[in-house]
Amino acid sequence: MKKIISLLAMFMVIIGLVGCSMDEASSTKPDSKAKDNGKLKVGLSMNTLNNPFFVAVKEGAEAQAKEDKVELVITDAQNDPGKQLSDVENLLQQNINVLVIDPTDSDAIVQAVKKANDADIPVFTIDRSSNGGEVITHIGFDALKSGNIAGTFLKDALGGKGNIVEIQGILGTNVGQLRSKGFNEIMDANSGFKVVARQAANFDRGEAMKVMEDILQANPKIDGVYAANDEMALGALAAIEAAGRLDEITLIGCDAIDPSIEAIKAGKLEATIAEPPFFLGKEAVITAQKISKKENVEKEVILDSTLVTKENVNEVKTK
Repeated sequence: MKKIISLLAMFMVIIGLVGCSMDEASSTKPDSKAKDNGKLKVGLSMNTLNNPFFVAVKEGAEAQAKEDKVELVITDAQNDPGKQLSDVENLLQQNINVLVIDPTDSDAIVQAVKKANDADIPVFTIDRSSNGGEVITHIGFDALKSGNIAGTFLKDALGGKGNIVEIQGILGTNVGQLRSKGFNEIMDANSGFKVVARQAANFDRGEAMKVMEDILQANPKIDGVYAANDEMALGALAAIEAAGRLDEITLIGCDAIDPSIEAIKAGKLEATIAEPPFFLGKEAVITAQKISKKENVEKEVILDSTLVTKENVNEVKTK
C-alpha cells in the first residue's frame, strides 16, 4: 500500500512539473493567443514621425480610431528600411487584424509586405506604395498630377520662361519619382524654361536648406523653385530669405502642412499643393475597418490634390 501511495505522489509531482513548464512556455508565445477584447486592432507602420506631414497622418489615424473605437498600434521606422522591417515583424506578433504601412522605400518594403502575406494578415499601403508583395489597396495622392500642378503653376506665374531649380524628394519612393516626372513633363514642354539645378534633399528641411544655399551661390539668376514637399520648400525658403533673394524667386512646395500655409499667408511662399495628411490617416483607419468586415475596397484610392495660393489659402481645410 505504501508503495502505491509513493508512486501516486511521484506521479502527481511529475504532472505538476509538466504543467508548470507548459504555462511557462505559453507565457513566452506572442500575443497572437491573447484574448480578443472585441475591438479591431490595426497596426500602423510609419516611415518616420520626424516630419510634420507624417505626424499629421498619425494624428488623423488616431482621431478616426478614437471615434470608431479601434485599437491602433503605431511604430516609427525613423526613415530606416531595416527598422521598418523589424517594426512590421513586431506588429505581426501583436495579434493585429489589419496592417497599414507607409513605406520608407518602395523596394525595401517588399520583404515586410511578404511577411504579412505569409502570416495571412491583410496589408495595404498609404502615401508611398510597395513594388512587390500582395497589398489589398493603396491609398494616396496622385504624385504625377502633383508634379504637373507645380510645373503648371510656375509656367503661369513666370510666363513660361526662366531659370528653374528642382529640389527632389527620396528617389527610392514612387512619390519622389512621380512628382519629379510630373514636374519635368511641364518643364520639357516649355522651351522657355531652363532647369539650372536639380538635386535631391530627401524630403528633409535641413538638407534642402543646405542644397538651396549651394545652388544660390552657384546661380546668380534663379526665377522659380519647385520643392517636392513642404518641408524642403521651407528649408529652401530659409536659404532664399537669408540670401536676400526672396523677392526675385517664385517658390512652390507640396503637402499643405500648417507651416507652409502660414508662410503663404505671410507672403513668403507663393504656393503649395494641398494633399492633407490628416485626412490620409483617417482614410487609412476607415479602410482597415472595411477590410476587416470583408467589404470590397478599390485596388487604389486616390485623394484630391489642390493648388493653394494666397487667393484661396484661407479656404483650405487641413483637418
